[in-house]
Amino acid sequence: MSDEMSAHTLETPDAKTLYSPEELSRIDPLKVPRHVAIIMDGNRRWAKQRGLPPIMGHQEGAEALADVLRAASELGVKTLTVYTFSTETWKRPQNEVEDLMNIFELYLMRKREQMVRDGVCLDAIGDLSRLPERVLKAFYQTKKATERCDRIHLVLALNYGGRDEIRRALVKILEEKIPPDQLTEECIARHLDTHRFGDPDLLIRTSGEMRVSNFLLWQISYTEIFSTEILWPDFSPRELFEAVLAFQKRSRRLGG
Repeated sequence: MSDEMSAHTLETPDAKTLYSPEELSRIDPLKVPRHVAIIMDGNRRWAKQRGLPPIMGHQEGAEALADVLRAASELGVKTLTVYTFSTETWKRPQNEVEDLMNIFELYLMRKREQMVRDGVCLDAIGDLSRLPERVLKAFYQTKKATERCDRIHLVLALNYGGRDEIRRALVKILEEKIPPDQLTEECIARHLDTHRFGDPDLLIRTSGEMRVSNFLLWQISYTEIFSTEILWPDFSPRELFEAVLAFQKRSRRLGG
């Protein structure tokens, strides 16, 4: 990512708030979704529409995440889980996969100090064992640097697939020899990657696609879903604000 691309609002520690007092007055703090999950879709289409290579779309998508993260924190969201790299993404051309790994590494290094200043605690879900060593090093260094931050959790879904997560949870349960009469929904949930964060209240999908794409299959049973035609690189704090407003107007029955 170029220095110019890094010069977004999030890069300035003393930047003005993203929302005006009037806008924030429209948000009921008691109804803010504590956990928001996002399927960040549309990077490649964004680049194609502009005659650019896919990497440019992914770079802009990374910067969009930085802005949306700050916006989520300002609105009172406590956990932001983003679908960063799925288990299926390995099937893409090797050069694109390599570009994505480079972007992950640079993002984790360049945003580290800002995360600390903004109170962002970094974590991840997924099978990280397949990621390149340099990406893992950048991730764990940033995770260590932010471990005492408590304003908002940023959870990166890396080499993540909902079915694979459930499979890995079942393997753990079998290894622990948990008897059938103790195999409750709560037991399964404790063995999922997301057990520390709980289920999302709101799932946002960009680019207009109407599918969940193997993301948090167990966890989104009662999650409210917000879909937008906007491609991820163009998804801004404004769109997040509208998604949260829409969420607050819904009546959540949670199966009842």
